[in-house]
Amino acid sequence: MDRWRAVAAATGEKGEKGETDRAAAERGVRLAYRRAGLAEPERIIWAGSPLAGARAARSLGDAGRSVRDEVRTYPWAEERRRMHDALGPAGWADHWNATGARLWDTTRALAERIRTGIADALADRPAEAAGIRAVLLDAVLGQHDAAWLAAFDGRSERLEGLAEVARHAGWWWPYERAVVICERPVALYRDEAGRLDRGDGPALAYPDGFALYAWRGMPVPAEFLAGLPTLTPERIRTEANAELRRVMLEYYGYDRYLNESGARPVHRDETGVLWRIALDGDEDVAMVEVVNSTPEPDGTHRTYWLRVPPTVSTAKAGVAWTFGVEEEVYAPVRQT
Repeated sequence: MDRWRAVAAATGEKGEKGETDRAAAERGVRLAYRRAGLAEPERIIWAGSPLAGARAARSLGDAGRSVRDEVRTYPWAEERRRMHDALGPAGWADHWNATGARLWDTTRALAERIRTGIADALADRPAEAAGIRAVLLDAVLGQHDAAWLAAFDGRSERLEGLAEVARHAGWWWPYERAVVICERPVALYRDEAGRLDRGDGPALAYPDGFALYAWRGMPVPAEFLAGLPTLTPERIRTEANAELRRVMLEYYGYDRYLNESGARPVHRDETGVLWRIALDGDEDVAMVEVVNSTPEPDGTHRTYWLRVPPTVSTAKAGVAWTFGVEEEVYAPVRQT
């Protein structure tokens, strides 16, 4: 398991330990084709990131149809069925829980975040974005397939080619006559729960410049992170996006923010704490501090600050206002 955990998180630039081994990855590609009963691809094209890979795959004009099903989907399904029959339902469940399940959530979340990042990068080009979304369905995830490859490690000759690619490269696109294959990232930063997390740069970066920025798993713009070191209470108060405001408060520190803002607690009840900040020449700023009762993956509980009208006099009234109801009828089944 440790080996596949390292595969899933592997990074490296050329000349560094952990760099993409192109020759080994290409051997794995050819082996995967042979094990699927296919002729080896005529061309292997390298790209600097999943975004560049998807663009290259989309531009292939003479590569033939996608053979992802033959190379990955069918072999995986057949090997899973074989092991399930050999181990039995309970035995397979135990085996999966001891191997792939330990990586499944984090690798799946990372792959989905990359897909979302690609869509975001193409938001101003809707025609290209639609084509890229279709091409992404043809991708084999390479190192991000580590979870299910861990379950078959050393147990399946049919999957050896796929495993070899995963150990040495990133996402790839198999077609009848050509393959597009991506370099691994050059940087990956995650928190203790496995979420993308970095406050001073990209949390995930590829050698061609494609990058994702995140704070404790939440996507944020690059320019937003650049402004965190110069935060002021006023800047935090004027941020309209509640999620970004929460990131600002976490970075700045709740205690520091309340102290420097001249805030004072004016009411507390089972829903939270109502704080009020007096502003010169403007109406008071009222905020309700609430704690999410549902824990984060790391076991902590997020604190949220809800901007409410300065006329509210109780924490419950403020929370009720955010739901568009009166205090008298607000009765949550579960407080969040």
